[in-house]
Amino acid sequence: MINEQIRDKEVRVIGEAGNQLGIMSAKEAMKLAKEANLDLVKIAPTAKPPVCKIIDYGKYRYEMARKEKEAKKKQKVIEVKEVRLSPNIDSNDLNTKMNNARKFLEKGNKVKVTLRFRGREMAHMASSKHILDDFAENLKDVASIEKPAKLEGRSMSMVLAEKR
Repeated sequence: MINEQIRDKEVRVIGEAGNQLGIMSAKEAMKLAKEANLDLVKIAPTAKPPVCKIIDYGKYRYEMARKEKEAKKKQKVIEVKEVRLSPNIDSNDLNTKMNNARKFLEKGNKVKVTLRFRGREMAHMASSKHILDDFAENLKDVASIEKPAKLEGRSMSMVLAEKR
């Protein structure tokens, strides 16, 4: 809230240099802000009494936007990459998929390993769980199981995350 939007009877006022001006009515604080050609901005609305600061609101908003942008730059977005397998996958193909998953994990992404069943493969779902177990076992040096293998419709999937 800024200037006339502040409806509190009493507010704690902080000057433009950061010094405490004490507790006063909102009207007095507005008058002080107008004399300095600045805005009265409510900074801590939940405090008793609310804290207001005499600052240039445009500059304040710019600084806040810049800080937010800086914080966004520093955060890392974790993607979930998917590796699809089938129950009758050959060992060389499985090794290739494992190498791909290893690369994804080393980049800091999570890997969802999906074992897809089609047609008559549906009859042997339980016996194919070992493929996912072997996949996780071979990647245990770089990955830990975040979500264990679970059957969801026509596919069985698990999620691997980078080891901390």
